Amino acid sequence: MTSEPLAPLDLAFWNIESAEHPMHLGALGVFTADSPTAGAHAADLLAVRAPAVPGLRMRIRDTWQPPLALRRPFAFGGATREPDPHFDPLDHVRLHAPTTDFHARAGRLMERPLERGRPPWEAHVLPGADGDRFAVLFKFHHALADGLRALTLAAGVLDPMDLPAPGPRPAEPPRRLVPDVRELPGRLRGALSDAGRALDIGAAAALSGLDVRSAPALVAAPSGTRRTAGVAVDLDDVHHVRKTTGGTVNDVLIAVVAGALRRWLDERGDCSEGVAPRALIPVSKRRPRTAHPQGNRLSGYLIRLPVDEPDPLSRLGTVRAAMDRNKDVGPGRGAGAVALLADHVPALGHRLGGPLVSGAARLWFDILVTSVPLPSLGLRLGGHPLTEVYPLAPLARGHALAVAVSTYRGQVHYGLVADAKAVPDLDRFARALAEEVETLLTACRP
Repeated sequence: MTSEPLAPLDLAFWNIESAEHPMHLGALGVFTADSPTAGAHAADLLAVRAPAVPGLRMRIRDTWQPPLALRRPFAFGGATREPDPHFDPLDHVRLHAPTTDFHARAGRLMERPLERGRPPWEAHVLPGADGDRFAVLFKFHHALADGLRALTLAAGVLDPMDLPAPGPRPAEPPRRLVPDVRELPGRLRGALSDAGRALDIGAAAALSGLDVRSAPALVAAPSGTRRTAGVAVDLDDVHHVRKTTGGTVNDVLIAVVAGALRRWLDERGDCSEGVAPRALIPVSKRRPRTAHPQGNRLSGYLIRLPVDEPDPLSRLGTVRAAMDRNKDVGPGRGAGAVALLADHVPALGHRLGGPLVSGAARLWFDILVTSVPLPSLGLRLGGHPLTEVYPLAPLARGHALAVAVSTYRGQVHYGLVADAKAVPDLDRFARALAEEVETLLTACRP
């Protein structure tokens, strides 16, 4: 394992973190258990397996040192990902007392920022009080992993699966100190294209802030508190709606969020009339054998959620049309692609501008709705099957609620993270998600 500089977006995530808004993502997995000691056995397995996963041994170290800066001037103020010579898995794997509410415990654990002086991840094992289940909360800093990379790291400490071995990575061409003059015209055209795209993204983001119709319930002053909740719905029900109305599964899942927000706002006494919050839909740009294989490769779509639309099928049609428009433009342009601008900022700019950028999320979007793909194969830990998995997204400054979705073994799992003081009724919103699926099913029947 060797050190490597953080990719620009990773560096942005590293620098915008604060005590009130930690930048880690998570996943709460629930396993069946055959004995009350299954959780303790799982914690032992995680600690034993972690050292064999190279990515889990990597810490992030700031690079302020003048010698390094002189060798790579644009790295000054940056950071590197490097092996931790003092790695101890017991610093990262924690066994907790039995609990009757996995989400209540997970919410309190998601409040705590990860230790920045060592590899930024943790695995919290939560035995169930009844002895027939246990849960594991994985936390990964967003600078260490995006959703796909976090899945790979977590899979490394679960029971081995019989998967085909990945093909060899092609050798990278040697780097030249001075570029070939024959490449200069192409590089110039690429730089001009990148500059034009950056201007397009910035202009689209500025326009997206006009005529904002959000809801006070989605806005929160930083409290540093977190609450999580989750709900599982039948994937066959989602497919039935998709087959009846057209579009994609993702269109249906986003429309469910819009309908649940409408139901939740009205039930808590906040009027949903005229509310159309901007939802950021992250899009992974990760490809096999790309540069920065461990880094974040994200763009996004930005859409207005039709919370003010009373008809469920009309809400779905509006979401589908908005997503189609975003796909026509592509993930490299549009207001949702602001994350790509990180590539145009030098390391020192990320360092100095991080605190300012962290407060700009509220101006850019109102709620995060992200999807995390999971393998269809059954996952196990110590022979115990994984039955539920709730992805948990970071909560941006100024936001009260974030929604993450995963599909696993015939179920769709919505994982919810909220500011605990701003959203004390998060369980009510979770119920609204399940009720909205039933509403769409009813609307699709003859």
